Amino acid sequence: MAAAVTSSRPYHIIIFGATGFTGQFVVEEVARCAAESPDGSRLKWAVAGRSRQRLGEVLTKAAERLSMPELRTDIEIIVADVSIEESLAIMCQQGLVILNCVGPYRFFGEPVVKACVENGAHYLDICGEPQFLERMQLEYHTKALDKGVYVIGSCGFDSIPADLGILYTQRQFKGTLTAVEGFLNITSGPAGSSGHDATWQSAVHGFADSGSLRQLRKRFGQKPLPVVGAKVKKRGFVFFSKEMEQYAIPFMGSDPSVVRRTQRHLYEEDHQSPVRFYRHEN
Repeated sequence: MAAAVTSSRPYHIIIFGATGFTGQFVVEEVARCAAESPDGSRLKWAVAGRSRQRLGEVLTKAAERLSMPELRTDIEIIVADVSIEESLAIMCQQGLVILNCVGPYRFFGEPVVKACVENGAHYLDICGEPQFLERMQLEYHTKALDKGVYVIGSCGFDSIPADLGILYTQRQFKGTLTAVEGFLNITSGPAGSSGHDATWQSAVHGFADSGSLRQLRKRFGQKPLPVVGAKVKKRGFVFFSKEMEQYAIPFMGSDPSVVRRTQRHLYEEDHQSPVRFYRHEN
């Protein structure tokens, strides 16, 4: 795995899927953070996707919104398509880190993971699909380890607050932390609420294929983590949450999967007491 940008690997970050809803947001955030950081001028980044024209339009829009006209000329464009393996390889050979914004990941994610592992680029995404995350771990963990490549899924809200929040609590807790309950309260702004199409598709296909996730987990051949401390009282599928002062249901996203796999790693590798995690949302 390359450790620094070179003439053959010129970019620290490549944003793949930059024309999508999430990709456009990531483009603006990377540009803004680079501009505000004292070392931001050293960050070399590019955008990638299927259409050079649309990628150019994204950079133009970001340049106007951020008052940064240099984005139109200074940021390189890479044409890559998940259905064209060679294009993904060429993209991954040029970057240290690929930020994959192309979802639903169960349909479009694996070719990018594969290309990153084979070509020595670290991989990050914002996937909220447990089946994809766990399947990638099963299929590519050893290969990525051999290559020195990090494959890190769910890098965003809300899995990062859940996972790192528990790690932080473990370090601050005076004693042995055994269980954590998390509550997600979703409220609408002045414009109301809406859902993203790819997120909706991911949820629909995840529910429809839940049986495959159970079978996938059996393939790991792992023993259940030990239960430490008192059992947490089970809540109903729909229950009134005193914490949120409204009705809630179990959280359907990737947080429990992310936390559970982190806790397993810490238990098996560092012999730390595992924490059980329960997530609810309104």
